[in-house]
Amino acid sequence: VQLQASGGGVVQAGGSLRLSCAASGLAFNNCTIGWFRQAPGQEREFVAQITTSGIPSYADSAKGRFTLSRDNAKNTGYLQMDSLKPEDTAVYYCAADPSGRFLLLRTSYRYWGQGTQVTVSS
Repeated sequence: VQLQASGGGVVQAGGSLRLSCAASGLAFNNCTIGWFRQAPGQEREFVAQITTSGIPSYADSAKGRFTLSRDNAKNTGYLQMDSLKPEDTAVYYCAADPSGRFLLLRTSYRYWGQGTQVTVSS
């Protein structure tokens, strides 16, 4: 199983980035896809997740600014991040779990990608 996160970069406050999570070696359409982030010196925190129903849920910090979607035909999940703030700066990780259930805890996810750096300058 491989999860390849990409799309990170450096952006000014108020800008946008779209992260992608390309999966292989698993039944993507049966998996819950999650995004987490980890800033320096902090714990990895939940950002968003989407179950097999296609209905996403978000951390309060992401609501109204981030949009999570999935394309099962491409085995890829997307995290569109708009109105970015300096406090969004972190390494962003995608995760997948074959349970297909609603999952908020990082310990619930079986598979993890390598992370992609997002830096938002003020």
